[in-house]
Amino acid sequence: MNLFSNIWNHPKTSATGLLIAVVSLTGVMSQQGVTLGKAGTGTVVSLVAALATALLGLLAQDPETGSNGSSGQGSTAKLGAWALIMLLIPLPWMQGCSATTVAQDIVNWTPSLQSAVATVDSTAAILAPGDAPIFAAATVGFDAASNLLVAQAKAYLANPSAGLLAQLQTQIVAFQQQVDAAVLQAARIVNPASQQHALAAIQGVGTIVSAILALVQSISGKVELARMAARSPIKLAEVEPLLNPSLSAEIVAAHYAEPVQMARAQVAQARQEQISAGF
Repeated sequence: MNLFSNIWNHPKTSATGLLIAVVSLTGVMSQQGVTLGKAGTGTVVSLVAALATALLGLLAQDPETGSNGSSGQGSTAKLGAWALIMLLIPLPWMQGCSATTVAQDIVNWTPSLQSAVATVDSTAAILAPGDAPIFAAATVGFDAASNLLVAQAKAYLANPSAGLLAQLQTQIVAFQQQVDAAVLQAARIVNPASQQHALAAIQGVGTIVSAILALVQSISGKVELARMAARSPIKLAEVEPLLNPSLSAEIVAAHYAEPVQMARAQVAQARQEQISAGF
């Protein structure tokens, strides 16, 4: 009886819990290849997940009035937080995480990547004279690495094949290792102002490289991910303390035209998934 009375007395909480369970369950089903049939251009599972997530968004925005006439801010805030968490979690099964979709998203990042690399190229001029050579040596390979990655991304978009994906997997890991090595070298710069400028410029590139790695990760199998992680001697956990989370969130938010809070959660989850995968 307590179960049913709780459902009756707290309908919004119960509905939120049910919708969270639905989103979680559909995610597992999608990862296991369970589709339950087609629904338009997607699947029944993706449709159910999308509807549940949309309803969570509505619940998060629904004002709740308490018995005393004031807004039930505590309850609404908690429910909104749970709903927002679910909305922030990247759900590749909802987005139709096909090779073409991922390839297009990677290509969409390339102008920002080229701009970030250009910023790195111009940063040495504003550093202290003794620090500029250190920074230049740390970032010397960024132009070639970014040009190769852009070319491979466009080639993969034109023809999403296993061979081109393997090239992307190799290049994105190599580029990330270059960026991480550069962060560690820039952290040795003693001059505080120079170090701050150097780390910010490198992080601009690193944030985009990490975003592209997350995209490549989403279409890579376990064997490929293990191989990619094995080629990553510098781990993200080693570099993470030297980075500014707010800067990464701002870059992602600007790219996807979304709130910074949402981008911050997405960046944090993507980094955690990469660390869990062995990067």
